[in-house]
Amino acid sequence: MAFNILGINHKTAPVALREKVAFSEERLLAALGALRQEAGVTEAVILSTCNRTEVYWSGSASGEDLSSWLERHHGNNLSLASSLYVHQEQRAVEHAFSVASGLDSMVLGEAQILGQLKDAYRIAQEAGSTGPSLNKLFQAAFSAAKRVRSETRIGENAVSLASATVSLARRVYADLSVHTVLMVGAGDMNAVTARHFMSAGVKRMVIANRTLGRAQALASELKAHAVGLGDLDKELAQADIVVACTASAVPLITKSAVATAIRARRRRPIFMVDLAVPRDIDPAVADLEDVYLFSIDDLQQLVDENLQQRAVAAGGARLVIDEEVARFLTESRAHDAGPAIRELRRQAEGIRLQTVEQARRLLAAGKSTDEVIEFLANTLTNRLLHTPTQALRQASEHADAALAQALTRLLIEERDRQ
Repeated sequence: MAFNILGINHKTAPVALREKVAFSEERLLAALGALRQEAGVTEAVILSTCNRTEVYWSGSASGEDLSSWLERHHGNNLSLASSLYVHQEQRAVEHAFSVASGLDSMVLGEAQILGQLKDAYRIAQEAGSTGPSLNKLFQAAFSAAKRVRSETRIGENAVSLASATVSLARRVYADLSVHTVLMVGAGDMNAVTARHFMSAGVKRMVIANRTLGRAQALASELKAHAVGLGDLDKELAQADIVVACTASAVPLITKSAVATAIRARRRRPIFMVDLAVPRDIDPAVADLEDVYLFSIDDLQQLVDENLQQRAVAAGGARLVIDEEVARFLTESRAHDAGPAIRELRRQAEGIRLQTVEQARRLLAAGKSTDEVIEFLANTLTNRLLHTPTQALRQASEHADAALAQALTRLLIEERDRQ
């Protein structure tokens, strides 16, 4: 095996440093080509996300070599030593499997990292920088992640405000595709939440914003409808789900406006979420019948509970990872031993043929059968034991206890099998 990882992530460095060593997808092909020119790098994959940059490589190059390359490649007099980590062999396998499964992410159990890892591997394949070692590692990491997702609940339960909003909406409306969503505000939080709703199957969405142009830009991306805040009361009567998040200093949605909307809807319920601070929806709206109003604190409580559930599921996920790592290492070591085993058998076969030929000549020269059998047994024994005996003696002379113990154990096991 020759698995190595050098990286920097959200645990070891602030975003100001992480962004200096990030690779855009357009730069990855050139970076992989440059990395392959480094001495001791036979295969390489580069993973670069907002939370981590990691170099996976096989070959004799050291962590210091890769650290120097990363600093040279990005320039700007970077000094990364205190923020980098290096994993090798078994630890590298464990880390790769954990990353793929979302166990090393800022948001525990998030699934996006698996897609990012697959993209990084695909780009490396296009660059011709992968090979037998990393191909085997990444395929096993993808398989381990799939097993973690199918056998544990690590990916269940919403752990962001946006996903929690959609999760709560599903408790009120099982089929979101037949309901209208009104997003009040077109800032970053509402944009993320709107995308979550569209991914969940929402067909009709309205974006209401003080600046109509900004609402139109987001609506164009999502194939939604844009309106100004002047149309808010009219849209309330049509909306089954309302999510508000603006920078207004006073509530934009009043109790009287919602009461009017409920009457126009003939008491069909409205699910409302206020993600703004200060609040966009008058808290008194919660007193109305047929209205389900949640504040940002309500959502944060749900997120915290779900994070605790994911933490519990992470224990089971790590057991799965441990099993997958053990299986991968066993198979890899068996595969790595293959050439040595084949060479050992080739040498033994050569000794056998040579000794048998000598025995035949002795028979032809008139030696008795007993003499030839004795010669055959002694010669085969001495010739087959010569190499391991010499290795055992040299190991003892050079105080190589591990090799001496391995050879001794091999001989004892062979004796016990007889």
